[in-house]
Amino acid sequence: MTGALRILQYGRLPPGLEAQLQQGHDVHPLWRESAPDEFLAARGAEFSVLVTNATAGADAALMDRLPRLRAICSLGVGTDAIDLEAARARGVVVSNTPEVLNDCVADLAVGLLIDVARGVSAADRHVRRGDWVAKGPPALGARFSGKRLGFLGMGRIGQAVARRCAGFDMDIRYHTPEALPGTPWRHVPSLVELATWADFLVVACSGGPATHHLVSGEVLRALGPRSFLVNIARGSVVDEKALVEALEAGQLGGAALDVFELEPHVPAALLAMDNVVVLPHIASGTVETRQAMAELVLRNVRRFVESGRLETEVAA
Repeated sequence: MTGALRILQYGRLPPGLEAQLQQGHDVHPLWRESAPDEFLAARGAEFSVLVTNATAGADAALMDRLPRLRAICSLGVGTDAIDLEAARARGVVVSNTPEVLNDCVADLAVGLLIDVARGVSAADRHVRRGDWVAKGPPALGARFSGKRLGFLGMGRIGQAVARRCAGFDMDIRYHTPEALPGTPWRHVPSLVELATWADFLVVACSGGPATHHLVSGEVLRALGPRSFLVNIARGSVVDEKALVEALEAGQLGGAALDVFELEPHVPAALLAMDNVVVLPHIASGTVETRQAMAELVLRNVRRFVESGRLETEVAA
């Protein structure tokens, strides 16, 4: 065994990662326990490392049941499901898997942009239903290239999307709390102002309390009936009820969503709309990216067991 630290696995992980974790480490999968609360009450003090995923996360109540917890290693870039403040207060370090998923998430974002503008998924359904024969061609889509593209958030993934879209001759601007030095794109201090200007708005910011429902009804109305929303970040950033209302009222041209507020549950109203593209949170869902994410989790675990440090520690 690489070290004496016991590891608790919280939430399911890809089978390959689970198997690799168990090679050389003392790992206990909590999800296999029929009574996890009772197990933690009796044996929670045995564990020093928690391995989780971006959906399961780790809240303060879980940390309270792990009094000797020293590190949390999460599969995924998002940390909104991890109570970082509670971790810091307990001296627990946290790692995620940044960078390795940037390209695949950015690729999917471009696909969603083109899909919602041109109605690719809707046209596919049109053909499969037999409507091409019975009713003729589907409704015309909107041009994608040369349009105005706004970003809410301009981190690693947002910048990767922006670089790709520059190849489509798009005018690119972004909104963040402060302008980012060294970026070639124009900063817009008001999200409503950005939405009013944009033909497309890509949500590419972190989740959590600071961004909860930042894309409000006002922002959606500012986008207008000829513009489109794409969300590859977190469902909590968009007011889903306001989104449904805007779409039903014809105040927004369409939406392409890889994330939702209450995953895996998607509002029935969104499923019924042909101008909405819905995906099951698959932006990082490629064999190559998931393997790279798993390897990074393993490196973080091994490094902590061996040295007490993490390779990709989340900044305090």
